Amino acid sequence: MDAILLEATATTPKVIMDPVANKFEISGESRPENTAKFYTPIITWLENYRSVLYYQKSSGGKTKKLSLDFKLEYFNSTSAKFILDIFYNLEKTQKDGCDVEVIWNYDKRDTDMKESGEEFSKYVPGLPVKYVEY
Repeated sequence: MDAILLEATATTPKVIMDPVANKFEISGESRPENTAKFYTPIITWLENYRSVLYYQKSSGGKTKKLSLDFKLEYFNSTSAKFILDIFYNLEKTQKDGCDVEVIWNYDKRDTDMKESGEEFSKYVPGLPVKYVEY
């Protein structure tokens, strides 16, 4: 499965979805002009990757832990909907028996960002979320 590697722009976050390196990250600012156009391929990629992990697991193979690092400095309300969709997708992957977690990084001075991560996690109570202050 091909990786997604997108560099950050002034309005979009850096995105790494690399199953070979087992590195998954969304970082920077998220306020794309067309949020659906930006996030839909990422969500589709995660759905396809869930199928790959499920197939590996059901075939008796070993799967690596999927740890998705969010390192967002800012996101707009439209991005929030898509971030929540990513959380839901990861929850489905976990329900398929795969080892999944979200790592929610936030600046210690930015209590709003921490609270945003906590709000997202309320919608997917079974999905492990670690909060990392920097």
